[in-house]
This record gives sequence, structure tokens and C-alpha cells, in this order.
Amino acid sequence: MSDFMLPDIGEGIVECEVVEWRVAEGDVIEEDQPVVEVMTDKALVEITAPQAGRVTRLYVPKGEIAKVHAPLYAYEVEGAMPAPETATETPVVQPKVVQPKVAQPQVAARDFILPDIGEGIVECEVVEWRVSEGETIAEDQPVVDVMTDKALVEITAPEAGVVSKLHVGKGEIAKVHAPLYAYQPEGTEASLEEPQAVARQASTAANPPSPAADAKVVRQGHRSGESPAGVETGRGPYGRIPAAPAVRRLLREHELTLDEVPGTGKQGRVLKDDVQRYLDAGGKATRVQQPDTTAPGADNAAAAEPITQGGKVEPLRGVRAVMARRMVEAATTIPHFQYGEEIDVTALLALRERLKPLAEAENTRLTLMPLFMKAMALAVKAHPILNARLNDEATEIHYQDSVNIGMAVDSRAGLMVPNVKGVERRTLLEVAAEIQRLTEDARAGRVAQQDLKGGTISISNIGALGGTYAAPIINAPEVAIVAIGKTQWLPRFDEHGEVTRRAIMTITWSGDHRIIDGGTIARFCNAWKGYLEAPETMLLHLG
Repeated sequence: MSDFMLPDIGEGIVECEVVEWRVAEGDVIEEDQPVVEVMTDKALVEITAPQAGRVTRLYVPKGEIAKVHAPLYAYEVEGAMPAPETATETPVVQPKVVQPKVAQPQVAARDFILPDIGEGIVECEVVEWRVSEGETIAEDQPVVDVMTDKALVEITAPEAGVVSKLHVGKGEIAKVHAPLYAYQPEGTEASLEEPQAVARQASTAANPPSPAADAKVVRQGHRSGESPAGVETGRGPYGRIPAAPAVRRLLREHELTLDEVPGTGKQGRVLKDDVQRYLDAGGKATRVQQPDTTAPGADNAAAAEPITQGGKVEPLRGVRAVMARRMVEAATTIPHFQYGEEIDVTALLALRERLKPLAEAENTRLTLMPLFMKAMALAVKAHPILNARLNDEATEIHYQDSVNIGMAVDSRAGLMVPNVKGVERRTLLEVAAEIQRLTEDARAGRVAQQDLKGGTISISNIGALGGTYAAPIINAPEVAIVAIGKTQWLPRFDEHGEVTRRAIMTITWSGDHRIIDGGTIARFCNAWKGYLEAPETMLLHLG
């Protein structure tokens, strides 16, 4: 009997309420069958069965609170349920011979099923394994980092034990509700094979096997997923061919079984590409490779084509895949227009140098970004439409109460745009500290979802890398974004007509032309520019 541990069902969620049990004790369940609905503080989540079997106990009644990483229900795995008739069919060949007693482990290696790690997420990429096979792990120890299309997620161990198998290699795709790794729980035997081997050796020494017994052993081996004569049968740890739920659904749609499709994954796992190749071949493929009797070149044309193209092929995954979709959507649905300007930040640089030691005394790094944001929040007061957004039907303008300014960060996972919430209410030091935190989290790929949501206007500091002008794409559903170019010391005329050395920063705005026109963004930019060129004037308007 196995306990189903309630998996991580959302970042920061430690408990949930059981809303409805879809099964009762004693019910037979299928793999991926909905078992229970639970309510978190964010959404209603449906928990499905990791594998087929029979429910033996429901630990948490309807309406009560279930804890993450605690047992939710118990079940007997299919094939391990009591079968009296089968038990009577497999007696020892020579019942009169006393077999030595061998201690059998009560719990086999368990598969850790990848839990729901975000709403709508069905797969993720394994970025880094923190452990290796054979390594001892403690409860809540970080085991693996995975990258979804939203953020980098750290998966921890549900209990102490020893890692016995890593099912998904680094850089490969792991499926939600599919085995991620196998482990031997603490306090159980390390392996089933050793005691079984001792028993087999003792039985063989006492009774040489007859041909009939050999046949019986072979049949038993096929039932348990073992392969006779060292032949790879593609059976997983439970005697079943491994396959993700999406692959099983695809097979059912085409009225196929797992036995029909050759699997190329680990332990014979059937992948989606395997099913597609099987269908493309007319359903004639077999699990055992046969000599090629087709005409030369007929089946090699497709394989030869990628070789002749050359170069490296890298899949588009994770945050980069999300960025690609969002940028295409924004560029094709929002009518962009650009507005450029130069800003003299000589006085702003001098002010920063004076404030920098004071900020460092508070363990905060003061860059120009906090000053950009505070000035922008003040300019939004006079021009609130820059902090608004359109509804999906483009029939209403929704003005936002809080100025949440996003900043584009070039992280190792790709472009992320976390935002500082409530800039208008924060002090300059508080804004600087929040920017420092978000930047560190983004570069480590560990930005929380709440830090990526709710932005109202964005800044892209391309000048930090050396660019001067850019045409940024709006971060929908926002209506404006500004690209800040690098600051250059250039000659300029002062009020007396004398040439002087000034720090000039170039900026380029992109606006949503459905609700913002050139005059609006020019007036807003002039207000922002005024605060940056004469930063002491911000003191008159700070709340």
C-alpha cells in the first residue's frame, strides 16, 4: 500500500481545503483519473491519480485542511492488489523441500511524481540536478531545478531516503504528473534484487529447474516487467511501459496500445515523437529492430536532410518561449509608435554620488533606476493615462491606482520584467532596496510570480549594455515602455552660449497608439525630463 503525498500545488502554498472527493474508499482508479478537488488561496485544483490501483483510505475528509507533503490518501498499486487465485498458481516447484527464509523489504523504491508547479503548466525543462543516483537525501532538501515557461522552480524531497534513479536527464523535458526520479524511503531495504537473488540461488541449489519450471519463470518474469535472457522489454519500475499522460491520450485517440509503439526513451518510455513516427509509418513499426529490406534511400531521405543543413538546433523553451509568444502578440496586436528625446542628467549624476554613501550605510545599492522610477511616478500623477490599460475588447480604459514600474532584466533564464509595486508610496531608499532584491532574484532565475504580475509601465535600461537608441515592444497589457540609452559626455551650449561638458542620456518611448497620441506622450516625457534634469524639484511633490 502506498500513500499519495499532497504535492506542491502553487508557490508559497502549504495547505488547502478538500472541496470534493471524486472517489470513495475501495474504488478502483485509473492513471490520470481525477481523485479529489482542493481549494488553495488562489484557485480550485484538481488532483489526479499518479497510477492505476485501488483506494484504500481517505486521510482528509471533505471540508478539512490538507497539508502539502502530507498523506492525502492511500492506495494499492495495480498488480500489487490481493489476488488469491494468482497466489495459488505460483507454488514452489518442489513443496517438500524447505526453502531458506529471506527477509523481504516491505516498501519498494518510490517514484517521485512531478507535481503541479503552476497554473496551466504541463511540462518543464530540467535545468540542474542537485543530487545524483545513490545519494542520500533529507526531507525538504533541494533535489532539482526545473524551468517552466514562467520561472525557475526548485523541487525538494518529500521525505528522507536514497535516490535510486533519475528518470529525466539534464536539459530534457519533464512532464507534470509523470515520474521525475525514484528514491528508496529511509528505513527500507536498498534493493529488492539481493534477497530475491538469494532465494533463487537457494531454490536452484536444492532443485535443478525443469523445462516446465523454466517456462513458468519466464512467464512470471513477463508479468513483473523483467526481461528474459537479458532482452530489453521497455518495462518501467511497475512492470508497465512508461509514458506521459499526454502520450497515453494520443494513443487512445488513435486506438493504439503502448505495446504497439516502439519507445525510444529511458526504460523504453514511449514519447510523443515515437507515436508520431509510428503513425507516419502506417502503424507497421515493431519493438524489435528488423533488417532493412526497403529500397536504398527510401527511408534515409528524411534522416539525411537535417545532416546536410548543418548548424546547431536548440529548442525554444521556458522563459524564452513565453517571451517569444508575448512579443509576437504585442507587436501584431498593438499599434506602436516611438518618441525619442535627450535628457541632461548631469545634476542627477551629481545627486546620486552624494546620496550613494548614505544608501550604502543602509546596505542598499543606489543606482539611477530608483531616481528614474520616482520621477516617473510623479509624472504619472499629471498624466495618468500612461499608467492605464485597455480591456480585452478595447472598449474601456482602466486607470490603475498604483504605479507598478517594471524593469527589464537580462537573466540567465531569459528576459524577465519584474516590477516594483507602489513606487509612488515608497521612499527612494525603499525603491532602491526593492530594485536590488528583484534584480538579484531575476538573475538567479528565481523571481516570484507576484513580482512578475501587475506591472503598469516599464523601463528597459538597454544603455547598461552600451546601446543608445532602441524601439522597445510594449509589455502588454501596459500601454507604454521607455528604452534608456547609455549616458555620454557630450559638448553642449550653456545659457551663456559657452560650450560645456554635459552628461546626455538618450531615451525612446513606445506607446499604444489606440489611447496615446504624440502630444500626450510628449507632455508626459517633458514632465519626467523636468524632474530628472532638476532632481531637487521632486522634493516639492514627494508625498
